[in-house]
Amino acid sequence: MKYYLIAGERSGDFHAANLMRSLKEQDSQAEFRCWGGDMMQAAGGELVHHYQEMAIMGFWEAATSILKLRGYLKECQKDLLAYRPDVVILVDYAGFNMRIAKFAKANGIKVFYYISPKIWAWNQGRVHQVKQVVDRMFVILPFEEEFYQRFDYKVDYIGNPTADAVAEHQKSEDFYTRNNLDPMRQIIAVLPGSRKQEIEEMLYEMVAILPPFLDYQFIVAGVDNLDRNYYSNFERNNVRIVFDQTFDLLAHASAALVTSGTATLETALFDVPQVVCYRTSAVSYAIGKAVIKVPYISLVNLIAGKEVVKELIQGDFTARNLVPELKKVLTDDACIAQQKAGYAELREKLGHQKSAEKAAKLMVKYLKEWVS
Repeated sequence: MKYYLIAGERSGDFHAANLMRSLKEQDSQAEFRCWGGDMMQAAGGELVHHYQEMAIMGFWEAATSILKLRGYLKECQKDLLAYRPDVVILVDYAGFNMRIAKFAKANGIKVFYYISPKIWAWNQGRVHQVKQVVDRMFVILPFEEEFYQRFDYKVDYIGNPTADAVAEHQKSEDFYTRNNLDPMRQIIAVLPGSRKQEIEEMLYEMVAILPPFLDYQFIVAGVDNLDRNYYSNFERNNVRIVFDQTFDLLAHASAALVTSGTATLETALFDVPQVVCYRTSAVSYAIGKAVIKVPYISLVNLIAGKEVVKELIQGDFTARNLVPELKKVLTDDACIAQQKAGYAELREKLGHQKSAEKAAKLMVKYLKEWVS
């Protein structure tokens, strides 16, 4: 069968690539065409556009880039009709993918959504559009199944692919020597995101707090989809960059500063105490605050349903606030124990279900049922 996949950022690229490999195991004739990244291409996808070209962070930034996105939408729609896949598989990235879902459905192409858009956080009324244009929804957060049930929409909870990936990770024993790090100093992992726009908002503040922490080494998780020279602006004696080694970095870290997103969940699953940080433009933040319907921004707190990790958001994300919070997760035994107890509850909720394999089996099953 022919599969058309669309992911709009790095974590989506990662999860879509794992899904593609599992689909190949279930369907030996599988062909893939995709909008995504290097990992999807390496998994056998014919890449139309890289997600870097479409990565936009924030409500205001999306609004001001509307003409650019419109052009990509038209190109994608045209390409879909030319390729005529058996199914289009959408990975998160709601602003773009919901429009593609509507178009695909109108043109007789089956629509799967792998990793639900976060409509439970804002604009919950969009669930009615989901019911109209998405043939099957595959969700990865435990509370999402219950959310959709409230709207009489049956979805498949497949477990969490991040939990699976962390559980399967083998800790590298040569991490320090491979990256020329000091084995005698503990590591503070710095995860500023994967998009240049969010890194610019976050990283300067994250590494501006060095003086009280000179006994530690700050190791920044860099990503290869950005120019390596860009990171040189932040590198100094106590700050080093490692590229595309986030899991190994977390496996060796004593604490972490993490931009809100999937990385907060990854950090928790590695049992690393963390401070969650987030900042966007003033306009985007004002819009977001008006429409977002959930009390937290980190996946850790959202899944737990309570504050497990401290969130420093927008005006609260300052060096003055960051220093005492980082000291807590490094040295305050009560704070560390509280976070790790929350992490244990989180792991129990998520389980280890081989989500990509489970999703692939269900997808092939549904497609075969529809054909017959």
